This record gives sequence, C-alpha cells and structure tokens, in this order.
Amino acid sequence: MKRKLALLLAAFAIAAPARADEPPELAMPEPGEELSGGATTVFQDGQNAFSLPLANIGRENRRLHVVGNSFFNKPWVAAPASTAGRDGLGPLFHAVSCSACHTRDGRGAVPVDGELMTGLLFRLSVPGEGVHGSPKPHPVYGDQLAVRAIPGASPEGDVEIEYEEFAGRFGDGSPYRLRRPSYRLEPGEAYEADLDGIMLGPRLAPPVHGVGLLEAVPEEAILARADPDDADGDGISGRPNLVWDVVRKKTVLGRFGWKANQPNVRQQTAAAFVGDMGITSALFPGEAHTAAQRAVWKDVPESESPEVSDDILDKVVRYQQTLAPPARRNWNDPNVRRGQLLFAEAKCAACHVPKLATAADYGIAELAGQTIRPYTDLLLHDMGEDLADGRPDFQAGAAEWRTPPLWGLGLNRAVNGVENYLHDGRARTVEEAILWHGGEAEASREFYRELPAADRDALLDFLDSL
Repeated sequence: MKRKLALLLAAFAIAAPARADEPPELAMPEPGEELSGGATTVFQDGQNAFSLPLANIGRENRRLHVVGNSFFNKPWVAAPASTAGRDGLGPLFHAVSCSACHTRDGRGAVPVDGELMTGLLFRLSVPGEGVHGSPKPHPVYGDQLAVRAIPGASPEGDVEIEYEEFAGRFGDGSPYRLRRPSYRLEPGEAYEADLDGIMLGPRLAPPVHGVGLLEAVPEEAILARADPDDADGDGISGRPNLVWDVVRKKTVLGRFGWKANQPNVRQQTAAAFVGDMGITSALFPGEAHTAAQRAVWKDVPESESPEVSDDILDKVVRYQQTLAPPARRNWNDPNVRRGQLLFAEAKCAACHVPKLATAADYGIAELAGQTIRPYTDLLLHDMGEDLADGRPDFQAGAAEWRTPPLWGLGLNRAVNGVENYLHDGRARTVEEAILWHGGEAEASREFYRELPAADRDALLDFLDSL
C-alpha cells in the first residue's frame, strides 16, 4: 500500500504545474552560440567592436582591408586637389566620408539642437515609377536631399524634424513614452520647385560589420524563407525585394539597405559614393544632380571620368566585406537564457532568424561555409502604418522594411555613444523600437507589452547580449 501511494505521489509531482518559487524555464544552450560570425567572430566589446577585421582573415585580405579602411574613413575633397585619389567630392554631397555617417562602422545618429544632419539622410521621390522599377526622382531635387555643396554650387536644403511625445502603458500598468517624428522640407533658396506630392524617406545609416557574411548567404536560402501569401497562416509573410543590378543588367534579389534595395555590397557602396558624396564610379558614372540644379551653379566643372577608380572602390568594398561581427556577451546568463526563450515565444525569431549559413563555395574563403547568427531573414515585412514612410522602393511597399540584423545590438552605445533605432532613429532605446512594431509584428509587440516587468527585462537582457 505504501509503495502504491509513493508511486501515485511521484506521478502527481511530475504532472503538477510549477510552483511560483520555481526557477523560470530557460532556453537550452547551443554549441558555438556565442560565435555570431562563426570562425570570423571577434571578441571585442569596446568602442572598436564593429571595426575589427575577420578573426580568420588571411594575409591578402588583411592588406586590402587596411587600404580600404583608409579610403572609408578619411575625408574626400573637391577636385582638382593635390590629394590624388581622394578628390571629386560634390558638387552636391551629404557627407565627406563613409565613416562620417557610419560612426566607427556603426549606425548614424539623428541631428539634435538644429545641427546639420549627417548620420540621417532623406531619400526623395514623386509618385510613379523610375527606370527598372526604381523610385521616380523629383525633377529638381533628384532622389536624395543634399544638405551640403562645394563652393559655386548650392545645397538643396534641409529637413526640420519635430517630435511629438505620447504615453502608453504596459499590461501591468507601468508607463512608457514614445516619440513620433514629423518632417518639413526646407528647400534651398537657389531652387524653385513644386513640392506637392514629394515623398520623404528618412534613412539612418546602419552598422556595416558583417555585411560580407550576409552577402555570402545563398540566394536560395533567403528565398526559401519567403511566404508572401502567408501560406502557413502564422501572420508573417516575408517577401523578397527584386531590384536592378547595374552590372548584370537584370533584376535580382535585393538584400542591403533599409528596404533591401541594393543587391550586393559593391553596388551599395558605389551608390553611396555618388548619392552621399557626389563621387562617380564605373557603376554610376553620372553626377547625381538635375538640369535645374546645374542651371543655377557657377563655375562648377563636370567630371570627365569616374572619380573613384575600380581599384579604390574594390578596396572599400573588401574593407566592409571583411569587417567582423562581435561575439555575444553573457550568453549563458540565466536571465539572458530566459529572455532568449521569450524571444522565440513572441515569434520575434520568425523574422529575426537567429541562424543562417554562408555558401561553402563563396568567393572570399574566410567567409565561406560559416554558421552565422545575424538575427535576420533579409526579407521585407509589413511593419504597419506607424512606421510607413509612404515611399515605395522597387517592390518594397510604403510600410515594408527589411529585417535589420541584430548582431552587435547591445554594443551600440559603447561604439556610437548614442542609441537611435529603426529606419529614422525615432526609437531611443531597444524597448522603444519593440513598441513601434506593427503590421506583421503587432502580435509580437503585444506579447512583449503584456509580459511582467521581470520577463520584459529578461528579453531586453537577451537582446543586449547579441
């Protein structure tokens, strides 16, 4: 009789719910989980965490990395100049170097106290479709607002940014505050233009570490995760953006940029050279200005040849491709493990896919055959009207954004000194960024908002570990 009672009590103990004082459920550790970039991962958590070469970099790529680093970080000047190889800036430009926007290879910052913007820029377009399905440029201001110009030319203007703060509450009643930006284009005095219907697309400069690994993920692996019609009924329907490749002269998968509007690191870099600094290349040999602008400039010569050579462009590209992602920190902490489990339960991992693999035969040997943990699917997702900028880009809709990688997320303040998140930098913390999620991510946002404070802290601790 005693034996039967003991067995009955043991069975009840197994089936009984956990007591309130029992430890919370934790995610099980996975071998190599701390290695964000596989063998390329660097262990650095200071100011230079995003600026180190791949841990497994070879001699030849290290040499190219060092030279590319110089051209990425040092300022360019207007031509003609004695600094051969670094002239050609303008006539219109947003910044004088790549690193002026991508601070220490990290993200940009929104302007404060009326300062002229650098880490944030504005794409421009009007209703309709441009060449190959791209956004249609404004007839006077083109496709990007230039807030600076060389002598003799005139800046296109500036954007006044105002924030409206409003309050919300978590499920447990504790308060939070968010800020919603509004934008007003202030055109330069030199140009007369009709601004009716103009679309402003704010774009915060994203971090560039790990982009070579993302480029090395096979296209078929990205497309296999797409579910444009939500066939599985989970409310999440990632879509690829199909964009124009200027070298291959055909429509291909986009994977870089806030709306995945660039196909590879080289085209993204060449587009930034001409759009952000007014520096032409073989990929984009024409200046990014309009006839209306040229008509009001004085003594500004046209460039007669590409201003950045293929050799320099290739080195700047290789520099970015060989920037390593930093390792995770505190990855085995119990609170972080609890947060990781909640991240999965909230279905955040449906878009911020934890693990991908690079192609075994990728052309840069150090990047080939790596298991990486970038927390992105590189697909477009509808994030709701609150985050819509109203500006389509190729096949990306006005409210669609590419899932941004999360590796290095917890190091942003250490690297950049400030925290600005989302495409326009409106979120001042990671928690604010979560609370802005809508559309396909609305259920995940509400899951987070209804969590007890201790669980919200655990989820944030997990994100801080990435």
